Amino acid sequence: MEIRPANGEDFESVRNVARRAWKEAYENFVDDESIDGTVSSWYSDESLAAAVEKPGTVFLVATGADGLLGFCHAVCYEDEGDLLRLYVDPDHWGDGIGTALYERLRGDFRDINMKRIRAMVLSQNDMGIEFYQRLGFEKTDEATVEIGPGEYDESVYTVAL
Repeated sequence: MEIRPANGEDFESVRNVARRAWKEAYENFVDDESIDGTVSSWYSDESLAAAVEKPGTVFLVATGADGLLGFCHAVCYEDEGDLLRLYVDPDHWGDGIGTALYERLRGDFRDINMKRIRAMVLSQNDMGIEFYQRLGFEKTDEATVEIGPGEYDESVYTVAL
């Protein structure tokens, strides 16, 4: 497996991984139409290009023999960062790809003297919550996020670097 910065050639695969992961993780509480619409918007070529090119942004992909296996997208603010998205193709859940992406991001953030990472996860996403807790994150806040016509509770987890 290789972890590297994302580029324009990755965008379609990033969308595919996001769509597959969202449908698997959120199928019990977000309808398919909302997932498809949100993925199309949040992961459009324009949105992804802006994320990849924006200063203070880290957008990493994990690739292997099966193509793009997962990705993470984070932004830096002064001495802390927000991990906005970290998704792995469901066929590779449990293979350590999410942890490898996080460890790479954590190392990159330490290299630029970041003090904390915050991660946002839908409050009904038990698997995502368990993932962040396993990495040492603690719940520090709550928020809401719009997905399609619905508004969903989001938990904010933080870890010191």
